[in-house]
Amino acid sequence: MRFDATGKVSLDHIYTQPDPRTYFSVLRPLGYCVPQQAKPWFTKLIQDYRESRRTAVPQVLDIGCSYGINAALVKYDATMDELYDRYGDARAREHSRESLLARDRELARSRRPAQPLRFVGLDAAGSALAYAQEAGFLDDAVHADLENHDPTPRQRAQLAGTDLVISTGCLGYVTERTLTRVVRAQGGRLPWMAHFVLRMFPFDPVEQALAGLGYRTTRVDEVFKQRRFASPEEQALVLDGMAAAGVDARGFEAEGWLHAQLYLSRPYDTPGTDDPKRDL
Repeated sequence: MRFDATGKVSLDHIYTQPDPRTYFSVLRPLGYCVPQQAKPWFTKLIQDYRESRRTAVPQVLDIGCSYGINAALVKYDATMDELYDRYGDARAREHSRESLLARDRELARSRRPAQPLRFVGLDAAGSALAYAQEAGFLDDAVHADLENHDPTPRQRAQLAGTDLVISTGCLGYVTERTLTRVVRAQGGRLPWMAHFVLRMFPFDPVEQALAGLGYRTTRVDEVFKQRRFASPEEQALVLDGMAAAGVDARGFEAEGWLHAQLYLSRPYDTPGTDDPKRDL
């Protein structure tokens, strides 16, 4: 196994395949589940935004969207178990990429959301992003590395009009640089945000940068399982890093699972920003 600088096992290869089969086959034994836990939070936040801002068709930007997992769950009411079966069982190996896409397009056609919603994906992994858009999970796809580059004029146009920004696990690799560039592409508007962030990554730099842009951030008390450690070595490396950063892993990562926390960021003038669990 190869490990990245954070101590986590390197899974870069699962994002570079032409379809999601490797992604789900690798993650299923690890119990990867955070998108399923995020689903009700995202759904409620979108509804709150729709009612608060009187927006008929909210536009959601999913940062690090890979194969459009969050879009499939939130917009088309899929579940992670359904997607694991869809792409990870023995029958999935018999399909061509085109037949997988045809199945997914039919899923998107047959499960129209109760209320209209537009999903845009942002990712540096071009293969995953292309699949998500061709499958119909994403309405638009922004292939960009905003950590290192400003958006092009076309990318700025794609990002403009974002109402909500979400992520499930990419923050830590993606930083405040990307979020700042996304916000600056809005021409003065401040989209609401909801980020599930692994506890091993500090959120303070992101929170401070967002505060400078006009946001108040609240952390939800609940802690969410992300996936099992891929090996005892990965767990030891992550625990060492957390100990060095002063993060107590007892009851969480020490028990064999990576865990995430949810941070909600909304403009200072948004009612209810002091109470992230209101109406939930």
